[in-house]
Amino acid sequence: MSSEKIILGIDPGTTIMGFGLIKVVNKKMEFIQMNELQLKKYDNHYLKLKHIFERTTQLIDSYNPDEIAIEAPFFGKNVQSMLKLGRAQGVAMAAGLSRQIPITEYLPKKIKMAITGNGNASKEQVALMLKSLLNLKSLPKNLDATDGLAAAVCHFYNSGKVVGGKHYTGWKAFVTQNEKRVKK
Repeated sequence: MSSEKIILGIDPGTTIMGFGLIKVVNKKMEFIQMNELQLKKYDNHYLKLKHIFERTTQLIDSYNPDEIAIEAPFFGKNVQSMLKLGRAQGVAMAAGLSRQIPITEYLPKKIKMAITGNGNASKEQVALMLKSLLNLKSLPKNLDATDGLAAAVCHFYNSGKVVGGKHYTGWKAFVTQNEKRVKK
């Protein structure tokens, strides 16, 4: 009996959102697609969030992923950038949750470690390893797409394992696991 599932990986961003899809058939990965949503042309932050939600929903409706892996925001010095990135991630998560798709967050270091064996690997090292692992013919100009693909591959490698990231199966699970973040 063959088991098959599709994993959507997302690297959220307000300038570029990278995404990648893999199919897992009998515990083997197959590349489906990777691409990016260009958001540079929009000045309005809320319009960018709308496009992130709509594109994520389109991907879900087109490919019917069984699970979503999303890169968690990293902590930087610029609070405004972190806030915008967190909103982008939240909107992508909301699209998945609205379709009842389980979502797992992975820290950037965890994704890099899963792909390259080095949590401090560069974007280029991650991209080259994905090219080798998935027999990709070429790599995109911007590596945000490979970052999204890397989240999906990381999730595949961590399937069945206890994952250090957070896992949500729907709004109820999100609220239960984040009671301090929810106003009542």
